[in-house]
Amino acid sequence: MLNIAAPLHHWCREHRPFALATIVGVTGSAPLPVGTSVAVGEDGTAVGSISGGCVEGAVYELCRQILEDRTAPQQARFGYSDEDAFAVGLTCGGQLDVHVQRIDPATQPYLATALADAANGGPTAVAQIVNGPAHILGGLLALDSDGRLTGTDLDADTSRVVTDHAQAPLRAGRTAAGRLGGDASTCPEQLTVLVHVAATRPRLLIFGAVDFAAALAQAGRFLGYRVTVCDARPVFATAARFPHADEVVVDWPHRYLAQTAVDTRTAICVLTHDAKFDIPLLRLALALPAGYVGAMGSRRTHSERLRLLDEAGITAEQLTALHSPIGLDLCARTPEETAVSITAEIIAHTNGTSGLPLSQRTGPIHRTAPHHGPDNRPTRQDAAA
Repeated sequence: MLNIAAPLHHWCREHRPFALATIVGVTGSAPLPVGTSVAVGEDGTAVGSISGGCVEGAVYELCRQILEDRTAPQQARFGYSDEDAFAVGLTCGGQLDVHVQRIDPATQPYLATALADAANGGPTAVAQIVNGPAHILGGLLALDSDGRLTGTDLDADTSRVVTDHAQAPLRAGRTAAGRLGGDASTCPEQLTVLVHVAATRPRLLIFGAVDFAAALAQAGRFLGYRVTVCDARPVFATAARFPHADEVVVDWPHRYLAQTAVDTRTAICVLTHDAKFDIPLLRLALALPAGYVGAMGSRRTHSERLRLLDEAGITAEQLTALHSPIGLDLCARTPEETAVSITAEIIAHTNGTSGLPLSQRTGPIHRTAPHHGPDNRPTRQDAAA
């Protein structure tokens, strides 16, 4: 739902009913994750996509039917057809469970607020009952950035249970479906709740105002990161040199890192390859809950860096979180190629995958990222220095 927050907010402001189709289950290989939605307005306008095209027509017709007939929410399953690859189905070989329901903004005014927050880049969550008793199926509940209830069409007891359940996905910044209920003292009815989450942009902290940093800032911005470039040298750390950065900071790297916000979605890239900057910076970075920490340099620089970090008291366990030399082995040479190498490693690490060519792997191409966080095993591939 929140992947199309801006157009849905526009419809809500005009009190225009629409049908919302949302992926609630994925089996095998599918192009888009759980929580992705497409919506169809009363005039037939469609926004969003749930399959990259292969089942859109069938979903569109189901949306029109539910919207016009005002029927109860429905679920449909779409999968690959062995008999006719051109029939309705997922030619990528996966299977989608899609929940479709009618939304009337006039009776759910709180939804417009949540959609506005999401469209403006703020954190918010909307919980949706996608499986359960008929009288609450399709029920919605909205939370603000602090996890407080802002509106619901569920009863008080169910709202309390669903609100408690939605706190963890909201804190993690990750859309997720979960089952709850079956407890007579809290929620006797078993439910499946999809918590749609819009999170603030993750941070990419780039230390070192070098040419590689300019290309990496552009790549990070393209991937949706809020990019900061930091360097202690004011002559190099200028907004003109880094037009794709959201902010350019003149400060000693370790001092800036000590006072800025870092969480498990933050990627830290150290491109200075200068020990007087690197060592105090990495010593701090490896003690923080950052999702990714990488440092540029040759293998000789890397060996010397490990020695100095050991002398600085960094443990062997902490060093396993350091990606150095930074990036995947793409034989990258230019700043632009190096930026691809680095961001590819960040993506692979965040999703807990190997970074190997798909031709060398088996199983689904589109896999759900692990919920336990990125793999912290060390990476030792070369990248341009």
